[in-house]
Amino acid sequence: MLFPSLNYKFIAVEGNIGAGKTTLACKLAQWYNTRLVLEEFEENPFLPQFYKNPQAFAFNLETSFLIERHKQLKAEFTKGNHYRIADYYIGKTLLFAHANLNAHEYGLFNYLYQSLSADIQKPDLILFLQPATDELKNNINKRGRSYEKEIKQTYLEKIQAEYQRYLTSQTEIPVLVLNLKSAQYVNSLNDFEFLNALLKKDFKPGITSVEL
Repeated sequence: MLFPSLNYKFIAVEGNIGAGKTTLACKLAQWYNTRLVLEEFEENPFLPQFYKNPQAFAFNLETSFLIERHKQLKAEFTKGNHYRIADYYIGKTLLFAHANLNAHEYGLFNYLYQSLSADIQKPDLILFLQPATDELKNNINKRGRSYEKEIKQTYLEKIQAEYQRYLTSQTEIPVLVLNLKSAQYVNSLNDFEFLNALLKKDFKPGITSVEL
């Protein structure tokens, strides 16, 4: 079987909670026959507690995510010079921390982040999924994770604003923003020809947006 060639060795698929990151990463990895890196978060004991009591568990949650993401990516990049597609970028750790921690906690967290992330390979392209935030809650409800029932629309909007702030300031990595007409776009996507044409382009650092 012949697989289409990929222009970027390491692509990180990013987006808000419920945007379809994992679904698209899996489809792309299968399409391009690359290694697939999926975030490991289901066993995080702080996640259900955070959604019930954010102030009490935010620092524990964000620190545990940072450590686990660093550990996973560090191990992954010892496995050879492969093409990879991941359903997250370690930089998301910093923007979630900025949204969820107070100023003193964030100062300490940022120090830890800068220390740990320095030896992690940056993606060659961030593929950012951006459906309307009012559709995200429907996606979240459909996947049926009990602890995610606590997520409020205002929190999704807050995270979206943090992504916008973070990505706008990104000067080292190309960011391809897919403005989706529907949050169901990724689930119904069977034809990759348009995405394949996009991913053959050489994007410069900064944001490029396309409508889908």
